Parts: sequence; structure tokens; C-alpha cells
Amino acid sequence: MDSNERAKLRSFANNIKACYYIGKDGITDAVLSGIEEALVPRELIKVGVQENSPVTAREACAIVSEALGAEGVQVIGRKFVIYRRNKEINQYGI
Repeated sequence: MDSNERAKLRSFANNIKACYYIGKDGITDAVLSGIEEALVPRELIKVGVQENSPVTAREACAIVSEALGAEGVQVIGRKFVIYRRNKEINQYGI
């Protein structure tokens, strides 16, 4: 993904709310499956990391992206945005 595509996705991410949160148990299989379920129909999701989580948002973004084959788009504060293209939907044109 080049910088223009990343900028386009960041602009789309401004208008969405976090649809999943990582809590005190960190990144478990249940968390990954929940994020996977949210990622398939949406392609672009925002995930929040709660204060009592053992991982930071940057660490969580790297772990989740690698585990699900997604790309990290943006990390701001306790939230991060990931993107994985769905060939059937491809709503963002990337």
C-alpha cells in the first residue's frame, strides 16, 4: 500500500467509530475472531485499546495485522485502524 492509498483510507476512517475493543485480557483468539468477523464485511475497521490492556495500540495493531493478514493504516492514541481488501466488496477501490 502506498502513501496515497493510506491517506485515502485514513480519510475514510475519520468517519467511523471503533467497532471492537481490546481489554484487560489482551489479544486472545476470541478477540482475533471478533475482529475477523468485523473485518470481512467492512474492509476498514477501527479498534480501541482500553487503558487496562497489557498491550499498547501500536503493539496491538502490529499483532492483529500480522495475525489476520491485514495492513495497519493508522494508530492514534488508544485506537488503530486496519484494512484488508475483500475482493467481493472492494468498496474503497484499493
